[in-house]
Amino acid sequence: MRSLRTWSVLPLAFTMVGCVSMAPKYRVPEPPVPKAWPEGPSYKAAPNTTGTAGQPAADLAWQDFFVDPQLRKVLDLALRNNRDLRIAALNTEKARAYYRIQRAELLPSINAVGAGTRQRLPASVSGVGRSVVVEQDTVNVGISAWELDFFGRVRSLKNRALEQYLATEQARNSAQISLLAEVANVYLALGADREGLKLAQETLVNQEASYKLIHRRFEVGASSEIDAYRAQVSVETARGDVARYTRTVALDENALRLLVGSAVPAEWLPEALGSVTALKDITPGLPSEVLTRRPDILMAENQLKAANANIGAARAAFFPRISLTTNIGTMGSELSGLFKTGSDSWAFSPQIVLPIFNAGARWANLKAANADRDITLAQYEKAIQVAFKEVADALAQRGTLDDQLAAQETLTRALEGTHRLATARYAAGIDGYLSVLDAQRSLYAAQQGLIALRQAKYGNLVSLYKVLGGGWNPSERPAASKPPQPASAASKPSAS
Repeated sequence: MRSLRTWSVLPLAFTMVGCVSMAPKYRVPEPPVPKAWPEGPSYKAAPNTTGTAGQPAADLAWQDFFVDPQLRKVLDLALRNNRDLRIAALNTEKARAYYRIQRAELLPSINAVGAGTRQRLPASVSGVGRSVVVEQDTVNVGISAWELDFFGRVRSLKNRALEQYLATEQARNSAQISLLAEVANVYLALGADREGLKLAQETLVNQEASYKLIHRRFEVGASSEIDAYRAQVSVETARGDVARYTRTVALDENALRLLVGSAVPAEWLPEALGSVTALKDITPGLPSEVLTRRPDILMAENQLKAANANIGAARAAFFPRISLTTNIGTMGSELSGLFKTGSDSWAFSPQIVLPIFNAGARWANLKAANADRDITLAQYEKAIQVAFKEVADALAQRGTLDDQLAAQETLTRALEGTHRLATARYAAGIDGYLSVLDAQRSLYAAQQGLIALRQAKYGNLVSLYKVLGGGWNPSERPAASKPPQPASAASKPSAS
């Protein structure tokens, strides 16, 4: 009956655990940024695009934004093989394991222990005037040093571990967004450089043909020697550009291979930038919507909540720590007598530890926890400010790139006409070869600039999609990064 009374206190202990929390009440900080995006000549209203107008970038799956089928294959391959993303997923798994360990501290650890002791007592201490051999065997089932969390210390530590786990989960999501954007930019750069290489090769062929013609005219006295040298300069310049673009294309392929984490089939690579299907345009929402959807900001907020919970643990350290050790079992002087009638035993050992002489260290620990929370708050606000700037920069670039691209296209067409007329006037003997050479150089530079601006336009869309929080989908996360499911209602995670 006494053992039953002993064990009957356990339900009461369970109900009393976690009744008090010393953690400060968490309040979402006010974002230290304007409530609207910047306005001015650089910021133009985004065109409405069917299927994306009014839809937040975070809700637009990357398969719907990157519409080019070959690029989507490369991105999917990168998500499966990139080592940095794999490390981020494993870090999430490790943080989840730490959270489970800390959560288990809320529940008692029940162990079964069997022990046997055989001891010789000399006659001087045996009490019977002669040496004796004492044998004792025990089998117990019980709880060992379970802390009754009256002041929420263990629960605060559990909440801190939970928020740290959630922060690593958001870090993994942020890593996926960055990976998709980086792979897409390298893929577009490869297409642009291959197009630049093709342009340089075509220019080299044309310059070599011009050089042969001018050199032949020089040999027959129909052209000056300086015209022949000028034509040769154009040939060697184009040949140098071919070598430079050839090297750049190889470097792009190496960078793409590293990001993807495996070899990329040649048929998936773009032949030119013009062969890549245009990306979908997107429209930004309000800052209050965008800045609460980005994984890096959510990660900073989780870290802030973890620091807030740590203050609760530091405050609870000032109060008594109560632990319970109890067991029930059987004991006998012989192994064969363990389960005889009357051999049952029990022990109930509550313990309370009240801090007295180390208050200074506890106060210092509390101050450090408060300082850590203030530091994390500043980091959270800085993350919001950085995000606001990134979106504003992307919007400013988009507002001016279309005008710049249109001007470059018009310039290129004008220089094509200039080159055609300069060539005709030289052939008719009206102008010298210098005018042809200037027209060739100007046209070649304009064509290169047009390729670069088209790449910049694609890159701006990729950057805008990234900084608006697009590129990750919770349903596509690997199993290692899915939230842990509690084994029972008693162990269900709680943010309280």
